[in-house]
Amino acid sequence: MAQQWPVADIARSILDGFDDYREHFRLITDGARQRFEQAQWQEAQVASTARITLYEEKVSETTAKLRPLYGDACLLDVHLWPQVKSAYIELINPRLDDELAETWYNSIFCRLLSHDCISDDTMFVHTTRPALHAQMRVVQTRIYHPRGNLPGMLEEIFSHYRFDAVYEDLPGDIQRLEAQLRYCLPDWVCKDAGLTVELFCSPLYRNKGAYLVGRIYTHDEQWPLAIALIHREGQGIKLDALITDEAEVSIIFSFTRSYFMVDVANPAEFVGFLQRILPGKHISELYTSIGFYKQGKSEFYRALIDHLANVDDRFVMAPGVRGMVMSVFTLPGFNTVFKIIKDRFSPSKSVDRATVIEKYRLVKNVDRVGRMADTQEFADFRFPVSKFDPECLAELLEVAPSTVEVQGDTVLVRHCWTERRMTPLNLYLEQASEAQTLDVLEDYGLAIKQLAAANIFPGDMLLKNFGVTRHGRVVFYDYDEISYLTEVNFRRIPPPRYPEDEMSAEPWYSVAPNDVFPEEFPRFLFVDLTQRKLFAKLHGNLYDADYWKSLQDAIRAGKVIDVFPYRRGERNEALQ
Repeated sequence: MAQQWPVADIARSILDGFDDYREHFRLITDGARQRFEQAQWQEAQVASTARITLYEEKVSETTAKLRPLYGDACLLDVHLWPQVKSAYIELINPRLDDELAETWYNSIFCRLLSHDCISDDTMFVHTTRPALHAQMRVVQTRIYHPRGNLPGMLEEIFSHYRFDAVYEDLPGDIQRLEAQLRYCLPDWVCKDAGLTVELFCSPLYRNKGAYLVGRIYTHDEQWPLAIALIHREGQGIKLDALITDEAEVSIIFSFTRSYFMVDVANPAEFVGFLQRILPGKHISELYTSIGFYKQGKSEFYRALIDHLANVDDRFVMAPGVRGMVMSVFTLPGFNTVFKIIKDRFSPSKSVDRATVIEKYRLVKNVDRVGRMADTQEFADFRFPVSKFDPECLAELLEVAPSTVEVQGDTVLVRHCWTERRMTPLNLYLEQASEAQTLDVLEDYGLAIKQLAAANIFPGDMLLKNFGVTRHGRVVFYDYDEISYLTEVNFRRIPPPRYPEDEMSAEPWYSVAPNDVFPEEFPRFLFVDLTQRKLFAKLHGNLYDADYWKSLQDAIRAGKVIDVFPYRRGERNEALQ
């Protein structure tokens, strides 16, 4: 009988595995400060990848330890798990990271048992946690009052945020930040006796930057606040920018960015703080942005099932050109697309299913530099048939019968990725004004260049494979042909040997699998001649093989190229 099994011991073993994961997560995260102070940028990239892969590694370790301790006969008895869950709840009740502990339990359960066994009785489909533990609040912020002296307040702030590296020009930077603050806020705010600045105690680290994050508020209004710091090797730490615009701070926390490293004692409280200053961000995005991407996945799933239960909304095929590898559907009222791999690809595609999966998983582990949409991978989604538009369901069953199956009144989606929904760039340009066309083509070129700076070559750079976000940024989202930039062989087209060569349907030169000829980009990327000419004016160096080779040389030499998630100084971005 199930009640004879050692449920308390199993619950404790699962939590022990979680504690081990959390300790290793903390060690990697805590190293971010030293990496920033010592300008160890390549080490920062390695640590970022290691922290992402850590979760699955520790889940595998924990399940491997459970099996010899308790045996499959015990662990695979689904009737046991409601008791394990109850025992586990008692163990995690006193914790400040209890919501993360629930998600960890779910991961262990799903690794051991079939997804058919998922229910709120056996695991945490819905959380049992209170939103915040009021009785266990910890001080996570610092409060500052300028009292009419903004420079004095800024000096006080940076007397608290010290590093084992010198500030390059702290007095000059404080003077510049004061000017930015006065420029960003109405005059009356800076004079308001009740003006308060609240900053999270620990800086947030990512790539080559550190950020102080918080808010500015009066009795009646508030603004988000982010102060960006950079460490320039051999020069010291520079206070690079002060940002109070909600859209710009939101971009810093974008789903297209790598995850921050930040010391967080109470994750739910910190996420709640971020949500108060960035109300346009869903809780799932905020958990993900600080490295708890599995918790972000849990919060996303809960939001999805809640939407389906309470909103009259049906899945439809996503607008845009149908993909040659992936089929994409969406819920009109839910800002997400669902991507499944087709059973058969277009003949022009040389990849196979395993390669596509590998490419999409690669994106999770690289620096997305604000130009690639983050993805979440799911298995065995189950939705009511009634939630599908008939034409959408028919198309999915036709193109991916091995992935999508109807079981009675349920649609089983065996494997899919979710991404934030965006407007496909080709569709955006069809409706864009002249000014919008200029802006978006400028950003399209920057997106390609910034991906290249992160050692990513998109492969298929067609407009349909890029989207435009609500902030007007261009983001790449089709990953089946991406590769590391350093794996590509950029070549110039050799001159024809004879006049007849130019008339031939076949090239007069050899082409290896990794060869790319940037001179060919214009005719492939743009059918519209006006757009083609404009893009050549804005980013014509993308058509030059030597430009790409120079980036490869810099990456191979170990240089980590700057790509900033905010507008700087003269409001220019990197790589323009």
